[in-house]
Amino acid sequence: MAGKLKSIAVYCGHQFGNDPKFKQDAIAVGAMLAQHGIRMVFGGGDVGLMGAVATSALDNGGVVIGVSTDEVVARQEPAHAEVDVHIVNGVNERKQRMFELSDAFIILAGGIGTLNELTDIMTMQQIGETNKPLFFLNTNNFWGALSELVRHMMDSGFVESLDDYRMYNADTVAELTEQILSY
Repeated sequence: MAGKLKSIAVYCGHQFGNDPKFKQDAIAVGAMLAQHGIRMVFGGGDVGLMGAVATSALDNGGVVIGVSTDEVVARQEPAHAEVDVHIVNGVNERKQRMFELSDAFIILAGGIGTLNELTDIMTMQQIGETNKPLFFLNTNNFWGALSELVRHMMDSGFVESLDDYRMYNADTVAELTEQILSY
């Protein structure tokens, strides 16, 4: 059982991406959360990495809560049939509800929605609204370009320091697991 992290939101793509390693790692993350008794919160969809991580958590006896909107379910992310999916009004309410249900966040590979979700948390950390940690699983250096961009922002004088952020970067699921369990 994990220490103080009892519920973690997983942000990731509603597609699988081009490399099978993204799906393999999503499945491993779902299993890891379940095996350590950590409740998983996610976007509620049954597609792509999102569906894979949720199904894996469920297959390993985990507790999973989904949060979505009618519009998202109708357009691109059918609700996961095996999960209690909370339907809320709009994407901003979806992000807020996921934030409220979670002690921390895991960021897997994903697209614009994933980027939006993680930058919301980073912004909240920057202005002191939260100290909930962000754990990046950097499969195949997926988030390397973001790290370079943040360094560029620092070098250009737009980000003073990362000292106020609670961000952890792992290259493997084993490293991610160690970071989460020791947090």
